[in-house]
Amino acid sequence: MSRLKEKYKNEVARALMERGGYKNIMEVPRLEKVVLNIGVGEAISNAKALEAAEKDLTTITGQHPITTRAKRSIANFKLRAGMPIGLKVTLRGERMYAFMDKMINAALCRIREFQGVPRDSFDGRGNYTLAFREQTDFPEIEYDKIDKIRGLEVCIVTTAKTDEEGRLLLELLGMPFATD
Repeated sequence: MSRLKEKYKNEVARALMERGGYKNIMEVPRLEKVVLNIGVGEAISNAKALEAAEKDLTTITGQHPITTRAKRSIANFKLRAGMPIGLKVTLRGERMYAFMDKMINAALCRIREFQGVPRDSFDGRGNYTLAFREQTDFPEIEYDKIDKIRGLEVCIVTTAKTDEEGRLLLELLGMPFATD
């Protein structure tokens, strides 16, 4: 069992039950899944870009990504419906907790001039979205072996009903939110 999952079971769930006034342990907010997404718009003209991004995402998550395709044609971008334009990975269970632990304790610390993650990136239902400007923030990615710096988006889906519940859950798990 990963450190973060153990921390959730032993400390976070109890603290959330006390603060939230939940009667049943199943009511307590928890992590449901983590979705990582890389948009590779350059894949329209460069097929190798998709392969390189796929390799990076696989290295970061330990799971093979699926290709996302354009839903509509956009003539100005020379994009036709069905063309590959990105990659995504959905992590659940042990891989999700291992990734969250690595992201909180290793990747966020490597960001230059890091002041904490924004507090207002919640969607109104307790889910949190975070963007990385570079895939090199993750320790597995070797700077010499990448073809181009790409950003990626991390969406943390929780069972929380409100943003406050979601923020409290992530704070207790160790997410370093910026101070206002």
